[in-house]
Amino acid sequence: MKLPALLILVLSAALCSVMIGQESHKPLTNADVIKMVKNGLPESVIISSIQSSTAHFDLTPNGLISLHKAGVGQKTMDAMMAAGGSKPPAEAAAPPSGAAVSTARAQAPPPPQTKSKIPVVSLLQNRAWQKLAVEKSQLAQTKTKPTSMAKLAADSALIQGLQATMNSATAQVASHVGSRTAGSALGQAESVFSGVLAQRKPKMTYVWAIANPSSSNVLQEDTPKFSVSFAGLPGVNADDFEPAIVKLTPAQNAFRLVGATQGKEDATSSFSSDWEIYSGFLEERVKVQSQKIGHGQYQISPASPLAPGEYGVVVRPVSKSKKFSGGDVERYQGDGMMFDSVWSFQVPANEN
Repeated sequence: MKLPALLILVLSAALCSVMIGQESHKPLTNADVIKMVKNGLPESVIISSIQSSTAHFDLTPNGLISLHKAGVGQKTMDAMMAAGGSKPPAEAAAPPSGAAVSTARAQAPPPPQTKSKIPVVSLLQNRAWQKLAVEKSQLAQTKTKPTSMAKLAADSALIQGLQATMNSATAQVASHVGSRTAGSALGQAESVFSGVLAQRKPKMTYVWAIANPSSSNVLQEDTPKFSVSFAGLPGVNADDFEPAIVKLTPAQNAFRLVGATQGKEDATSSFSSDWEIYSGFLEERVKVQSQKIGHGQYQISPASPLAPGEYGVVVRPVSKSKKFSGGDVERYQGDGMMFDSVWSFQVPANEN
């Protein structure tokens, strides 16, 4: 009777050994790290375990936020970032698919928020954030109704008005902000523009556009990822806005149209917040995947690959009924500055 008992003891020990071995080869996850933290293990022990084990961490923004809320320290998260979302050997050896590349790109932490008087937009390239230059849109009027961007792009009177506005803004850049002169954002006193507006109507079409037919930011991929930050801007409630991507419409090899809406003929003369710019705004908005990282801070990317063409990151009101001051829009300040800002980029036709 002693022999079977001994055999059972040996088999039990072997089974435990196998189970321990399987457990030791199981990749570490966020839940494992949180469990060690909750049970009071020293940070040095946790970091050592991370460094000596295979890992399958969730390092997306939501994953990092969950770790922080669970009390995981900065040094531990740094060790997790260094280990990365390691995969089992067979998976790691496989060439990265489009989904795998997207996951790797999503794991890059957002750029740190910096104090700025304008929104900040950065592009993720080679796992590093590159800040993009803002382009202030020009505003002009036309009698053409905003039925399509293509129709507006073919409006020669509108292009004349935009050109007059651009020339005035260049000549009077030093006194442009906060003053109403012949070189104001609408250029209403310009001789060319006066001809365009000779016959005024109760409502006009206001068109936003940026200079040049193409962007200098030529991307190497059709699913770019952007970080957008606009917290703490003077005169702006960040909760009223969200980032978006729009397709830009080239116009007569001179401008790219961003969008258009209708308003009173003197809409930009008023400093009262009574203009519902976005309630009937015409634009070619792209469907995006958006993640809110913090107050006034987002990460966005197209929901599907972009077709070749001109695009721009913009900031739009969450509510279509939000009212703007025409004076702020004209002078590029407060909420008007948010609406006037564009960060353009180009997806080339030969993009692979």
